[in-house]
Amino acid sequence: MKKWLLGVVLSFSMVVTGCGGGQGEKATGTDLYDTIKKQGFITIGTEGTYKPFSYHEEKTNELTGYDVEVAKEVAKRLGVQAKFQEIPWDGMLTSLQTKKIDLAANQVGIKPERKEKFDFSQAYTISFAQMVVAQDNNTIKAIADVKGKKAGQTPTSNYGKMATDAGAEIKAYEDMMTAMRDVAAKRIDFSMNDRLAIAEMMKTNKLPVKTVGEPMERAESAFPIPKGNSKLLEAVNKAIDEMKKDGTLEKISKKYFGEDVSKG
Repeated sequence: MKKWLLGVVLSFSMVVTGCGGGQGEKATGTDLYDTIKKQGFITIGTEGTYKPFSYHEEKTNELTGYDVEVAKEVAKRLGVQAKFQEIPWDGMLTSLQTKKIDLAANQVGIKPERKEKFDFSQAYTISFAQMVVAQDNNTIKAIADVKGKKAGQTPTSNYGKMATDAGAEIKAYEDMMTAMRDVAAKRIDFSMNDRLAIAEMMKTNKLPVKTVGEPMERAESAFPIPKGNSKLLEAVNKAIDEMKKDGTLEKISKKYFGEDVSKG
C-alpha cells in the first residue's frame, strides 16, 4: 500500500514538474526579434515572379521589385541583412506559420482570417482588384458576369476568394503571368489581380487582353510575421514609420509606379 501511494505521489510530482517547465519556457520565450538580431539576418519569403512587386531583372537575374526594396530597407533599419527565400504564393503563409521564414513580403493583404494566424505590420501599399479578359471577350463586363466562368487564380489569394464568391470556377495557377497568358489564349475566361501588377503587365507584355469593370475591393498590403513577436512587430512598424516620414517609401513607390501607393 505504501509503495503504491509513493508511486502515485512521484507520478503526480512528475506531471506537475513537467507542466511547470512548459509554462516557464513559454513565459521566458525569446521574441523572434532577438533571434534575428543575434544571427544578423531576417529571412523574408517572396515569390520572385510577381512583377513589379517581386521579380528578377531580365539582364542581371537579380531579385528586385517594390516589395523587395521595401523589405530590404526595413531590414537595414533593423540593423540586419535581408535574406530572401523564393516561395510560390500558395506555400508562402504556410512557410511563415511553420517558421521557415520570419516575414513575408509579397503584397499580403490584411484579412480578418489571416489576422487570426499572423500579426501584421502597418500597411505599405493601398490598391484595388481588377479583372482581365481576352481582348475580344464581350461577355464579361463586370463581376456579376463571372458566375460559371473559369478563373485563373492562385486559390489561396484574395483574388481567388473573390472569384469563388462571385460563382466562378477556379483553375489553379502558381503565378499571375501564367494565368494571364492563358486568358489571352482563351484557355480560361478571366483572371483577377492587383491593378498595379496588371498595369505593369500590360505595359511590358503585349498580350491581347483588356481590363473590364471598375476597380474593386480596396486592399491594404503589409508584412505578416508569426504571432506573439511584439518586439519584431514594433521594430518593423517603426521602420515603416520612419520610411514614410523621411520620404523613402514614397521614393521607392514612385520608382515602380510613378505614384505613392502607400497612401489611400
